[in-house]
Amino acid sequence: MSQEIKKNIMDYETVDFDSATCELLLLDQTLLPNETKIIRLSTAKEIWEAIYLLKVRGAPAIGVAAAIGLYVLSARMKTETFEEFYPQFKKAKDYLDSSRPTAVNLSWALNRMDKICLSHKELPLSELMETLKKEALLIKEEDTWVCKKIGEYGLTLVKPGDGILTHCNAGQLATSKYGTATAPIYLGQEKGYHFRVFADETRPLLQGARLTAYELHSAGVDVTLICDNMSAMVMKKGWVNAVFVGCDRVAANGDTANKIGTSVVAAVAKQYNIPFYVCAPTSTIDLSLEHGDLIPIEERNGKEITEMWYEKPMAPQGVKTFNPAFDVTDHSLITGIVTEYGIARAPYQESFLEIFKKKQEENIK
Repeated sequence: MSQEIKKNIMDYETVDFDSATCELLLLDQTLLPNETKIIRLSTAKEIWEAIYLLKVRGAPAIGVAAAIGLYVLSARMKTETFEEFYPQFKKAKDYLDSSRPTAVNLSWALNRMDKICLSHKELPLSELMETLKKEALLIKEEDTWVCKKIGEYGLTLVKPGDGILTHCNAGQLATSKYGTATAPIYLGQEKGYHFRVFADETRPLLQGARLTAYELHSAGVDVTLICDNMSAMVMKKGWVNAVFVGCDRVAANGDTANKIGTSVVAAVAKQYNIPFYVCAPTSTIDLSLEHGDLIPIEERNGKEITEMWYEKPMAPQGVKTFNPAFDVTDHSLITGIVTEYGIARAPYQESFLEIFKKKQEENIK
């Protein structure tokens, strides 16, 4: 069941919860920009497919959707005791966690829900359900705060009138609000900074064209859409003063996994001495991985390259394809990693310790 609504894209909730029907609500991003639909999900298969098929995408939004989705599934489980409930809860958690491998926010949010479940197992099931619901909605609320703080820190790195280039979509459509890489742009817009933004189209799924250009244009931002292979030209012309991108996972040494093509942008920015910033909530920093080669990279169907978006296939039948969804940008190409608790710089192992120390201190207050 879906409901078509007509309003500005910036007025939508990317991920939401309908308390009356106990359903996960998603803005179906596979249909944008030509059709705007809110889909209602209540089964494990529906939620898994929505994540896998990119109906919801962007690491923070995936995490929020997974948390709310796990609560929706939990509330529908027919059990009378925790001993009956938890195996079903764990099965649903593991199933949702298998939908996409690269974005660490997915497992981070699900593990957080699991921790809350286990730490409140003595509660009656009705109270446990209420606790799980509150935690899922808190994850969403925190995401908005995180994005705004990233925007505030990011804004200190640029000045009014600057040209900013971004790749893929790390915008409001990928989060609860503001986005990560676009958060400095939106906060600057509110302050009258008049940024000039260049959005890479981002092959093969065109998140930059369908989503970033769409939402920035809808918000009144001066945005120019370019093909991925045009980034060097706009940088060489002096039109770009900084690059802001999001990411799906950060290794302990500062290597970052983001949408395929990001590492190319970073290398070109290095060539032209343009600062390259990664906007990363601390939830995406995976200190268990020493370096980026250990980040699992999702490989998707080659038809996304050869057939998607075309009326007829645009490649010879039977040609081999290689379609990784992400690449890893080496930490040596990154000027700084912008988190909600400050800006990390090389050496990143030391910076991350300071970032997490500050996070712990803030959470204790």
